Amino acid sequence: MAVGIFDSGLGGLTVLDAAQKRLPEMEFVYLADSAHAPYGVRTADDIYDLTVAAVRRLFDAGCDLVILACNTASAAALRRMQEGWIPSHKRVLGVFVPLIEALTERHWGDNSPPREVEVKHVALFATPATVASRAFQRELAFRAIGVDVEAQACGGVVDAIEDGDMILAEALVRSHVDALRRKMPDPQAAVLGCTHYPLMQDTFQDALGGEVSVFSQANIVADSLADYLDRHPDKIGAGEAAFLTTGDPRRVSDRATQFLRRQITFAAA
Repeated sequence: MAVGIFDSGLGGLTVLDAAQKRLPEMEFVYLADSAHAPYGVRTADDIYDLTVAAVRRLFDAGCDLVILACNTASAAALRRMQEGWIPSHKRVLGVFVPLIEALTERHWGDNSPPREVEVKHVALFATPATVASRAFQRELAFRAIGVDVEAQACGGVVDAIEDGDMILAEALVRSHVDALRRKMPDPQAAVLGCTHYPLMQDTFQDALGGEVSVFSQANIVADSLADYLDRHPDKIGAGEAAFLTTGDPRRVSDRATQFLRRQITFAAA
């Protein structure tokens, strides 16, 4: 039994860790496209091609269901993949929709028309490619009306985290929060629209202030995955647990071990 989890780098390990805690009997195949990370500064076509190649690799590993634990891939590639590439017996799910459902207090599968919600002013922190795609705003508009979203492209944060330079990452986060506040002085909620950002959640919260509700993805996505598998047990694939990377397995293993504070060993994809 295995579900695939894909990210351009190591940020998706935050989703994997939460999913393993939520579904301790489930096995996961994690694929990090470290050789091509970060995706957040690439073109939409590049992101699509790289994401398709990675998902195909996870299908080949026996996964019938793949989670794109990469907001950039979810924003720039998922819809195009769903419309013309994914085989009928496979499923690929993104990480945006569960987050938006939590933000708008909607239950899974609620397809009723968009309605007014309590939160009116939302700050979105994401990679440049995710911000440019406007995918978050599009998905939010399907579910809620009257919500003002101010997006802040957080250049450099993913690179700093992947390099293990958390001092630089913290400085960049505070700089991006300051830039956001110049555009939206009083957000009610903040969405961390990158799976790397939960590693900096305390810094985001401190910079934003305690009155701002910060929505992070890992636990939200894990709960949604558990719900999906309850309803679609046929999508539990036959693969075996593995950590795969297109980059240098030793270097990626070292970084992953630092991320999760437990031994993680990657193999070449």
